Formats: sequence, structure tokens, C-alpha cells
Amino acid sequence: MDSKRRVKELKTGMAPALRELRFMIDRMNKSPLSMIGITILLFFGTIALLAPMLAPPVGRDPYMIPRDGWAYTPVPPGTPVSLSTLLDKGWQTHLFGTTETQFDIYYGCIWGTRTAFRVGFMVVGAALAISILIGSIAGYYGGIIDELMMRFTDIIFAFPGLILAMALVTALGPSLDSVMFALILVGWPSYCRVLRAEIMRVRQEDFVEAAKAVGCSDFRVILRHVIPNAIYPLLIMASLDIGAIVLSAAALSFLGLGAPMGYADWGQMIARSRNWITGDPANPYQYWYTFIIPGLFIFAFVLGWNLLGDAFRDILDPTIRRK
Repeated sequence: MDSKRRVKELKTGMAPALRELRFMIDRMNKSPLSMIGITILLFFGTIALLAPMLAPPVGRDPYMIPRDGWAYTPVPPGTPVSLSTLLDKGWQTHLFGTTETQFDIYYGCIWGTRTAFRVGFMVVGAALAISILIGSIAGYYGGIIDELMMRFTDIIFAFPGLILAMALVTALGPSLDSVMFALILVGWPSYCRVLRAEIMRVRQEDFVEAAKAVGCSDFRVILRHVIPNAIYPLLIMASLDIGAIVLSAAALSFLGLGAPMGYADWGQMIARSRNWITGDPANPYQYWYTFIIPGLFIFAFVLGWNLLGDAFRDILDPTIRRK
């Protein structure tokens, strides 16, 4: 009897969460664009997961693109690989061709998917963690603490984001880690301001006052009652910003401030194609593969996150979710 009672209590306690989950799935099924976004991201997730099988690593660092010689002119898709060291690893043709100085485009696109996920998740995750720490303290306590923290965020907002990121990367030294660190420092203030505003609204609610009245500590009130009811706008922003973060990282790599030469990074691959946007006068689209293929990877990845972010907004935004 006790086991049956516990099972019944468990079902009763989980009923609201299951009902909410069914509602979210139903809303996403009714939105064709959200399903397209999910499909795109599942496709990229599969590529990232199966990268070692789709593009077997050649060297010690799997993120370094294999190089088939030193010739300056790119070769078209389907060109046979000439180096025996690559043939030994199972590489027989350049499926997507090569960039200038013979970096394999297919390998760079496949492993660049992992780079994109790494940059997007790490930057957005770290920015969220910083904003939750600072925004919750500033929004809950207010007063001089709020003033000091918000004036510090205003200083960061005073600089254009990409320009400040470029300055930080230049000061730290060009590398992918420097790019991520710079984007984290530039990105967290926007999350912090949104969370602070939401917490200032939630802290006036009756359930927060009731938690204080029964003796809950400030830490418990913030962690258990305030943040869970104020976090939804940040989740929407984060899902929309992952694509923008990947674009910013690609822009910095395009300018030569990102990963080292030969690293599997879409922005760097686009940079190595800028001299080949137009070919010979008789065949101006001769080297289309050098910029079209990496550009399509960037476009589709960012589009998938934007569509998923719109779906999250429709599901999580309380002002429109029940319409």
C-alpha cells in the first residue's frame, strides 16, 4: 500500500510538469518554422557527433585541417588527393575541393561544426552564469549594490560590441580561446540587465514575501523562488544569441584574430576564399566552392538557432504562449 501511495503521489506531483511538456511539444508541432529549426540543428548535431567517422583525423589535433601540398590555387571538388599520408588515412578525393594553399574544405566544414557548437555553447553558457550571479544580486537587493553593478555594465555598453571584442582579442593575443573570452566579456551585460529587470518584478510577488515570512534565507529565496520565475527571457535570448555569437566569432576569424591557420573554423575558411570570389574573366564562378560551401554551413547553422529561438519565445513568453 505504501508503494502504491508513493507512486500515486509521484504521478500527482509530476502531472503539472508533464502537462507543460505536452503543451510545449504541441506548440512546436504546430509551428513549421520551429520544426525546420530543430531539424537543421539535429542535422548539425549529427555531423558534430559523427565527425571522426565522416572526416577521419589525419594528425594529432583533429581540428587541424589536412593540407595536400602548398599550391596557391584552389582545386575543385572531386580532385584526387595527391599525398600518400592522406591516402593512408582513407582520404581519396577532396569532396568539396580545397582553399588556397590546399586546405581541405570538406574536413574544415565537418570539424568546423564542432567548433561552432563549442563557441556558441561556451560563450552563451559563461555569459549566462555571470549575468545570473550579478543580475540576481543587483535586482534582489537594489540600492547601492544595484547602482555599482549597473554602472559597471553601462561602461561595457558604452563600447560597440565587436570593436571591444577586437580590442580584447588583440590585447590577449589572437586565438580561439581569446575570441571566446572576449565575446563572454562583451555579451554578459545584456543578459544581466534583462534578468535584473525581471527579478525586480518577481521580488514583489506574494510568493516571495511568503517565503521570507516563513524564514527562508535570501539565498534560498533567490535560488528557489526568484530566479526560476525570472529566467525565461534569458533562455529565449540565449537561444537566439548562439547564432549571433557564431557569426561574431567567424567575423573575428575572418579578420585574422581567431583560430590559428589551418584550424577547422568556418570564418577562417571564408577568409581564405576572399581572393577567389571571382575567377578568370572567361569563368568568373570558377572558384565558387571556396566561399559558397563554408558560407552555406554558417548560414544554415545560424538560421537553425534563430528559428529555434523564435519557437522558444512562443513557448516560454507568458504574454503570447497561450494565444
